[in-house]
Amino acid sequence: MNICDFSDIEGAAERLHGVIRETPLFESMKLNQDVGGRVFIKPECIQRTGSFKIRGAYNLMSQLSSEEASRGVVAFSSGNHAQGVALAGQLLNITTTIVIPSDAPSAKIEKTKDYGGNVILYDRYKENREELAREIALQKNAVLVPSYDHKDIIIGQGTMGLEIMQQSLKFNVVPDQVLICCGGGGLSAGSAIAVKELSKKTDIVLVEPKDYNDTQKSIKNRLRVRNKSSKKSICDALLADMPGELTFSINKKLATDVLTVSDDEVKHAMRFAFLYFKMVVEPGGAVALAAVLQNKINCVDKVTALVLSGGNVDKELFAKIQRAS
Repeated sequence: MNICDFSDIEGAAERLHGVIRETPLFESMKLNQDVGGRVFIKPECIQRTGSFKIRGAYNLMSQLSSEEASRGVVAFSSGNHAQGVALAGQLLNITTTIVIPSDAPSAKIEKTKDYGGNVILYDRYKENREELAREIALQKNAVLVPSYDHKDIIIGQGTMGLEIMQQSLKFNVVPDQVLICCGGGGLSAGSAIAVKELSKKTDIVLVEPKDYNDTQKSIKNRLRVRNKSSKKSICDALLADMPGELTFSINKKLATDVLTVSDDEVKHAMRFAFLYFKMVVEPGGAVALAAVLQNKINCVDKVTALVLSGGNVDKELFAKIQRAS
């Protein structure tokens, strides 16, 4: 029996209807010309809270019992899941406490507070965020809402993959390949289930920062491998220590390949998105676009879909990256 079924994702889509934004699927003539094929872009950077994370957070939290909800929830996040949990809490009248790294973009920290989240900062290089969050949850007798390794989170994120396939049909196409960013693996795992259910022939390609390629190494070794925490990357949303247990069990089965991109390649993709799509995309949200722009995957005469997974970036960093073009 599968951990998550396609019917679960359909149920989550109904739960999320009217809560999330159904982000569009669009083409760029410039990008199509550059790669020699059709590329459809899914901009979750314009989703509520600026990333796909609200999908999983709301899906889980909306199913809590009234007794569980009354105790509040605790989450740990680099910032995007934090905002998703905080907004879900605001909508559902659930108290939220979120553990966020002190070096997370200030925009993510401030927006989490704006949504009513109680923020607790920690040092990502010296402290373990999961242990810290579990300790706080124990003290508060609150429910822990993981950022990716939970069935209801994976199912909620999978609604994005469902939308891609449904929207593709409106263009009378079926993607040959779908490129999805990968940190802990929740978005890719959930979306892969939906995509593969609707098109067995569509390849699922994951994209990671080159120094945080734990999923790539894990799939190669057939077991979960941890990243070396000494490395740094501007892709703060994708700096998971290692793949989730549930997410890895799905991704190793459904993913066709895992690609990696450098920070410089990501910066180029951010500039491209702003220039040609008129969209602000955060570093972690631009990795799939970076892989396509750098020809790390063949798009010639193919139909490709890719995800811009988030747009929460500090304005100073974004301006600096744009000026460097």
